[in-house]
Amino acid sequence: MVVRVFIGSDHAGYELKNHLVGWLKEHGHDVVDCGPAVYDAEDDYPTFVLRAAEGVAREPDSLGIVIGGSGNGEAIAANKVRGVRAALAWSDETATLGRQHNDANVISVGARMHPVEDATRFVELFLATPFSGAERHQRRIDQLSVYEETGELPPLP
Repeated sequence: MVVRVFIGSDHAGYELKNHLVGWLKEHGHDVVDCGPAVYDAEDDYPTFVLRAAEGVAREPDSLGIVIGGSGNGEAIAANKVRGVRAALAWSDETATLGRQHNDANVISVGARMHPVEDATRFVELFLATPFSGAERHQRRIDQLSVYEETGELPPLP
């Protein structure tokens, strides 16, 4: 499946981001590199990650990749953008389940946590895995969407 991919990182994810931009293009994806364009050890991840997440929110059929040292801050930042569901992937299973069960549209990866080969595989699995569409998963996503729009908590059982 070929898809438009928005990608952003901070300095800790800079090298992995550049690797993934090339890998994505080699695999036919339409890549939007949200930066950084140069390595700067003092840069701030929200600058680039929020741009990638906003791109995904604007284009519903697109996906996103955000990268930092651990991936935690990047997932938190991406999840601040309305309409984004960012999943932190640290294994093949979490990369797959983020799409399959949570219909995540952004994957967050910690560049300092994984070898390049593993991080690339997480991205490959994430992009290749469709949302299951199972009713229970859609119900939960819908609850989150309502909360995001209205601030209304889901009813207690």
